[in-house]
Amino acid sequence: MSKSNLFHELHLPNPEKQTEKQKRIIEEAIRLFAEKGYSNTSTAEIAKSAEVSEASIFKQYGTKDKLLLSLIIPYFKEIFPAIADEKLNEIMSVSGDFEGFLLAFLKNRSEFITENKEIFQVFIKEVFYKDELKNELIPYFSEVVPSRLLKIIEFYKERGELIDIPSDQIFKMLITFVGGFFASRFVLLNTESVSDNEIADVVRFIMNGIKK
Repeated sequence: MSKSNLFHELHLPNPEKQTEKQKRIIEEAIRLFAEKGYSNTSTAEIAKSAEVSEASIFKQYGTKDKLLLSLIIPYFKEIFPAIADEKLNEIMSVSGDFEGFLLAFLKNRSEFITENKEIFQVFIKEVFYKDELKNELIPYFSEVVPSRLLKIIEFYKERGELIDIPSDQIFKMLITFVGGFFASRFVLLNTESVSDNEIADVVRFIMNGIKK
């Protein structure tokens, strides 16, 4: 199966309909991938830890690559698109200005990553350094994220809150800085959570560069 088809053709079990065996496979795969890394973890180890046969893993997922994608895709969809519709509109409605929006947005994502720290570590370690998986997810990211967040940036630019540079440049700077911030804290430094004070400092630092 080609790289371009794997993402779209992978059929994932509905989390609400997963059997106990499937849940154990997922939980142990996330734990072992986060702890040892994808390349250093065998399907035999996952099977032993999940107390299932290795044949069960191959029957359900086919390959270790597909198992990894089955962990990454639901998380990937949740951390990006789900925040763009209801959640982003909710944040905008209560935040007032762009600084308030950014503060609420980062706190929301920090809480989500804290609750899903192991899968976030797998996501960063494997997707961004494993080309075949990165090639599956980046096109999806490019389709759904920029257009939604760009509309928000445009909204606050029209209100005169942000500097007059192309919105896509502001978007790229935000994604790069925020992504690097969370990756450094939760992966490189392996912190359990990020304090509200630290997030506030990050927001002030960002606003110093883009506030009009």
